[in-house]
Amino acid sequence: MRVVVVGGGGREHALAHVLSRTADVVATPGNPGIANSVATPPEELDADLFVVGPEAPLVDGLADRLRAQGKRVFGPGADGAALEGSKAWMKQVVSEAGVPTAQHGTFDDADAAAGFLRSLAPPYVVKTDGLAAGKGVLVTETLADAIDDVRAKLSGASFGEAGRRVVVEEGMRGPELSVLAVCDGTDAVLLPSAQDFKRAFDGDTGPNTGGMGAYSPVPGVDLEQLDILGRFIEPTLLALRKRDIDYRGVLYAGLMFTEAGPKLLEFNVRFGDPEAQVVLPRLDGDLAALLASAADGGVSSPPGVRPGAAVTVVIGGDAPAGTAIEGVEAASAVDGVTVFHARTAVDGDGRLVTSGSGRVLAVTGEGGSVEAARGIAYQAVSHIAWPGMQYRRDIAKGVE
Repeated sequence: MRVVVVGGGGREHALAHVLSRTADVVATPGNPGIANSVATPPEELDADLFVVGPEAPLVDGLADRLRAQGKRVFGPGADGAALEGSKAWMKQVVSEAGVPTAQHGTFDDADAAAGFLRSLAPPYVVKTDGLAAGKGVLVTETLADAIDDVRAKLSGASFGEAGRRVVVEEGMRGPELSVLAVCDGTDAVLLPSAQDFKRAFDGDTGPNTGGMGAYSPVPGVDLEQLDILGRFIEPTLLALRKRDIDYRGVLYAGLMFTEAGPKLLEFNVRFGDPEAQVVLPRLDGDLAALLASAADGGVSSPPGVRPGAAVTVVIGGDAPAGTAIEGVEAASAVDGVTVFHARTAVDGDGRLVTSGSGRVLAVTGEGGSVEAARGIAYQAVSHIAWPGMQYRRDIAKGVE
């Protein structure tokens, strides 16, 4: 099977890496870590299956355009991708579906939002309605900070048009869980559980990021016993079908275990990043066939899962584009390690360099346990260096 992976980040590298076990993979635009990367637009490529990685082209209707060309696509159309493109619309859908979620309100008026915030107890949560690359969420214990954030977002000062409407939520407390469901429009199968680390610095401090690391599986979590499909995924797919939306792609549920049980934090419409880098390598079987079956409307049984665990450490920083990266080859030589590229390039001298600030690499270690996988990942990270690089040193620390 020939598969085109659309995108060029760490998630797409993980997809290409695992799909290539059983398929001939091309990535567009890809990155230096993906062997067969091309600059050709996906509309001009031929393949048996197209897998759209990032959320922005999904929201922009790329899957619809590819399907209009008669191509088999794993990824929702623009109507379904609105679950991530508009957090306000997502909340409306899941509320109608009866999915457990936080008390919330949607606002384009700062005074009304401030009034709702005053009715809540801390922590306070303020989200951009539109896409913000995973960075449009403020969680704070301070009412004044929440109100200031609302005003900055609604004015366009902090996130432009994406923040011109905000969703304000009650802050929920408890451990988080990431669950990826492969959906065919009606049915779904779950992939292994994961937990990510969104804060920039050790000890879960600093601003929210797109994710600084993750691990899988989450010990003690039984997705079947929790009835994640029946409580969160299937009611949402039904609510979408009632709106004539045929959702074929990944539905990523970010959940929180509260005192009242698991509740939905958000839905995303693509494989998580960095969750993909720990979940996908653990799959045992033909991922291409699984995604093709979902694209055809008849998802097959869940894939097998390799024993053991995986831990990913994201390395980023604010180094200017073109900064040389050292040690990736040595890191990749560590047994059990895969280094996934995100913001990398090759310069005129053939050196691997950064292509921008933010998340540059994701180093995944696989081992017999979370603790073992963590040790392998950090052993590999120790080989990598560039001026200004930054990573958390406590990913999966203490997880048994």
